Amino acid sequence: MTVLKTSMRNFFAHKGRMALSAVAVLLSVAFVCGTLVFTDTMNTTFDKLFAATSSDVTVSARSASDTGETTSGNGKPPVMPTSVLDKVRGLSGVKSAEGAVFSSAVTVVDADKDNLSPSSGAPTIVGSWNANEARTMKITSGAAPKGSDQVMVDADTADKHDLKLGDEIGVISAVGTHTAKISGIATFTVTNPGAAIFYLDTATAQQALVGQAGVYTNVNVTAAAGTSDEQLKKNVTAGIGTAYKVQTAKETADANRKDVGSFLDVMKYAMLGFAGIAFLVGIFLIINTFSMLVAQRTREIGLMRAIGSSRKQVNRSVLAEALLLGVTGSVLGVGAGVGIAVGLMKLMGMTGMNLSTDDLTVAWTTPVIGMVLGVVVTVLAAYLPARRAGKVSPMAALRDAGAPADAKAGVVRAVLGLVLTGAGGTGLYLASTAAKATEGSLWLGLGVVLSLLGFVVIGPLLAGGVVRVLGAVLLRAFGPVGRMAERNALRNPRRTGATGAALMIGLALVACLSVVGSSMVASATDQLDKTVGTDFIIQSDRGQPVTAQAVQAVKSTPGLARVTEYKVTSADYTTPDGKTLKDTDITAADPTYATDLRTKTVAGDLKDAYLPDSMSVHEKFAKAHGIHLGSKIRIAFKDGATAELTVRAITSSDVVIDSGAKYTSTATLAKYVPAAKMPLDQMVFASAKDGQQAAAYKSLKTALHDYPQYTVRDQTDYKKALKDQIGQMLNLIYGLLALAIIVAILGVVNTLALSVVERTREIGLMRAIGLSRRQLRRMIRMESVVIALFGALLGLGLGMGWGATAQQLLALEGLKVLDIPWPTIISVFIGSAFVGLFAALVPAFRAGRMNVLNAIATD
Repeated sequence: MTVLKTSMRNFFAHKGRMALSAVAVLLSVAFVCGTLVFTDTMNTTFDKLFAATSSDVTVSARSASDTGETTSGNGKPPVMPTSVLDKVRGLSGVKSAEGAVFSSAVTVVDADKDNLSPSSGAPTIVGSWNANEARTMKITSGAAPKGSDQVMVDADTADKHDLKLGDEIGVISAVGTHTAKISGIATFTVTNPGAAIFYLDTATAQQALVGQAGVYTNVNVTAAAGTSDEQLKKNVTAGIGTAYKVQTAKETADANRKDVGSFLDVMKYAMLGFAGIAFLVGIFLIINTFSMLVAQRTREIGLMRAIGSSRKQVNRSVLAEALLLGVTGSVLGVGAGVGIAVGLMKLMGMTGMNLSTDDLTVAWTTPVIGMVLGVVVTVLAAYLPARRAGKVSPMAALRDAGAPADAKAGVVRAVLGLVLTGAGGTGLYLASTAAKATEGSLWLGLGVVLSLLGFVVIGPLLAGGVVRVLGAVLLRAFGPVGRMAERNALRNPRRTGATGAALMIGLALVACLSVVGSSMVASATDQLDKTVGTDFIIQSDRGQPVTAQAVQAVKSTPGLARVTEYKVTSADYTTPDGKTLKDTDITAADPTYATDLRTKTVAGDLKDAYLPDSMSVHEKFAKAHGIHLGSKIRIAFKDGATAELTVRAITSSDVVIDSGAKYTSTATLAKYVPAAKMPLDQMVFASAKDGQQAAAYKSLKTALHDYPQYTVRDQTDYKKALKDQIGQMLNLIYGLLALAIIVAILGVVNTLALSVVERTREIGLMRAIGLSRRQLRRMIRMESVVIALFGALLGLGLGMGWGATAQQLLALEGLKVLDIPWPTIISVFIGSAFVGLFAALVPAFRAGRMNVLNAIATD
């Protein structure tokens, strides 16, 4: 009880000093709990949606995926004849059955040809209005579509794009463009996660999406009273045979949930990973806080030991304070986590993914995880300072406050730090020289962890040298005030090292990812410059194939020297080693593609792969299956006949663009696949006549104005799209890393605040002999800047080393250009100085307001 009372008294006596550490715990716990609540809420939202939209039993084509429809190479969804619906209606246990048609391989535009698809990446779905849809949609304006000139839209999409009854929209599918006017607006009775939904009547949907009457993508079956879904599935399967896929409502929902769940799991664990980084940074803050508090209370602890307190009691007293800090920060963090989850839901709403707070899900495990994690991390972080406090001798009560340095501990730290850093460097070297990316990635991970630990441990040793250099460059110009700031930073290298290490971790990751991202863009750009010999690339950003009409529009464009069609289909391969490879891609293109993409070959000439009954394979595939020039491969084309193709070229596997592609000609494909089954083009390449690039570019855009689902890009556009895509990913990661950097800033603030308290008498004496308030504040700000720049130098240097090593692994996959983004690195370094200035504002202000006489009288 005495230990607890002492801990409580010390905790509340230093509550101001504990506040920033508590905020660090709060932020870390809040991010973990917020992530869990957010992903649980998304799971709840999708679970409700899938449960509500799944009929008792669903029948679909065998080629449809478990999660819904897939399109074949012709851009149309797989369908079933009306006879399937007729058979199902007559089966035992069937109350009702209804055919439906839907497709997500569509683009929907308004009258101005502006795309109405969600910006969040959620699907655009066009389907037939039926009883199953009416379970989750309520018509709130107008009426359901009747006739080919009517369409109904969901309320969310109507609100977002300001659509009203009577507005004309166009549904663009592989069949063509179907125009209709909005007859009704329907509102979801469950949460819509962001998809854009459009409804046609059944006959119109069949023609607009499939181009054929009397076919369905799904048959939705409702069970009669007393018939279970499992029994109904058995009855339906027995009645229509195994040529079609039959799923119960649970199976359909589970399949959809699994598909979405894999994405949510990736997002969840990525966010938890960044929360873990914030926790790691918070550990340094807590260690620093308790180390400084123990040092400041050395005389007090010595007196406690002199009057009979044991080492264990002192140790337990400090750990009890840490426990109080952990509990307080964790409780507040759990509450803040719910707020973060709501904020993330609102943020997702701004991007188009709607999540209702009515579905907010706080599982009982979430606060438990947050509390346990926050308390355990805090107590573990405080263990070393507590152990140090227990070693304070009773004689310390007779000395000035401040524990003497432990020379032996310093030697141990130096040796351990050098060993860890050396081991980490060895791991990075082995990663950079690895022959295989999979092998190198293991060494890279080990090297990153060990080098990070090494820099953390050796930080106090590095602080002395680095701070002196920074002081000579930056602080000496400020005269005595600058020199005092430098000496203050050097006074306790362990504290400076720990504070800098907190900032180092976040900046190391920023630098590493910047180098990797920049190198990826530079490598891909280099590959484009070296290998792409075409001027323009025409494709859909949403994966829709290029229709024959659009291809004809491209070919009719004036100013073009050549147009190359590019198709991808699947086939079963029988290789010379006797193996059969199911559903393996094969790329069919016009012979001019050998000029459009100058792919390096290791044997043969790629142009020969476009000869009749010929093909190419890539180097790794050839080695794996004993293939050489002249080898025969049996190719059983999907929806076509079986061919025996001769390998005329072996391409390098060391490429980025079309990596792993196996080529044949469109003429060869057409020989074995009927015209009605021929896949549409995935993309089209076009090259302008000499000197007519600008005019041809403009003409292409004009020619495809009526095909807004496709984008025309020249090489500059393509490079920019690639850079933007990687840039968006990096910006998201930087945003998540900002949490760790915020916690690190709190660490700098806490260090300065506690060091100001520690130096109260010293500050009073300096003020008494003439140091002005402005000079005092400047001294503290410069000390903070030096600590921040120290952490930035270590972090940026370490991160660039990690990034350069990672790039060496990417080089094994064809990304061979190492690009250091110096503008980003320099900006981050300069920004770190401003971080130091910002962190020093409050401590410097408080130091400047100290009463001189009271400060001198402080014991």
